[in-house]
Amino acid sequence: MQQEIRFATFNVCNLAPPGAKLYDNLAPLSPEEYEAKASWIARQLDELDADVIGFQEIFSQAALRDVLARTRKYREALHAGFDPDPQATRLTPSVALVSRLPLAAPAAAYPAFPADVPCDSGSLDSDRFARAPLHVQVLLPGERIVDVFVVHLKSRRPDYRNGDSGADPLHYAMASLRSLVWRGTEAVALRVLLSKMMRETRRPCVVLGDFNDTADAVTTTIVLGNGGTYGGEGAASEERRGRLYDCHRIQRSQDPLRHVGYTNIHEGRYSTIDHVLVSEEFTGDSPRAIGEVLDVSYFNDHLRLAKPEASDHGQVLVRLRLYG
Repeated sequence: MQQEIRFATFNVCNLAPPGAKLYDNLAPLSPEEYEAKASWIARQLDELDADVIGFQEIFSQAALRDVLARTRKYREALHAGFDPDPQATRLTPSVALVSRLPLAAPAAAYPAFPADVPCDSGSLDSDRFARAPLHVQVLLPGERIVDVFVVHLKSRRPDYRNGDSGADPLHYAMASLRSLVWRGTEAVALRVLLSKMMRETRRPCVVLGDFNDTADAVTTTIVLGNGGTYGGEGAASEERRGRLYDCHRIQRSQDPLRHVGYTNIHEGRYSTIDHVLVSEEFTGDSPRAIGEVLDVSYFNDHLRLAKPEASDHGQVLVRLRLYG
């Protein structure tokens, strides 16, 4: 039985066929730009060599399938994902998952917030995710199912309204606050989805994605959750069952001299906004553990080179060891 499983998250930065519409302020890819981008992503995938990969910023699932056909290691891999809604009030990319492990059920997307999540961002789309999370049941060796979520939370890009612009400091501040509120509400909605699923299925869980925030940010810690306690006998056990853990913090191999974990460079600032989270079944010290996080690697050399075909995000690769 395979003892090591590798999970990765990969924001590809606006993958779409040549000529396809992207954002209003972003020109479509030319045939030459698409060719360079698709080839770069394919090479990066082969270097990652992960068993399960979550993708962000996919404008076309067909383009992702074309990328997979260019690889050496993913031509036969399973692909799950849905194209962006062409009827949406604003065009945004979607997420996807590629797996070399079998899938236990069809993939499901969650565009709308759960009914009990308050919507107060002021946006016309305030009752839904900017990019719908994708849920896929992946079959691990030994016939154990793990619930994998691929997510991409709202960016920090200011959410301007009614002709506002960044030229006015107050407009900029309020637009940034609206983005934060929206991202925070998405974090709450994701936490509700995860809590409900983990209570009902009692299965291991992995969350892959671009959180647009650091691991210690309020929005990310909302997703991590405290599990919720219900009182009475076994309350502590139930609290832990609902939590998620940042793989970077719980990895077995911690080497402070090689701490180069960043996935984004913005205005000269290095930060890690792409994360892999796991449930207690992969923490090692839990009585319900089925494995542990060996180490976390960051594929980010391309960020300093700033090649036009490369992503503006680093990739995160997590190695898990399954217990026999």
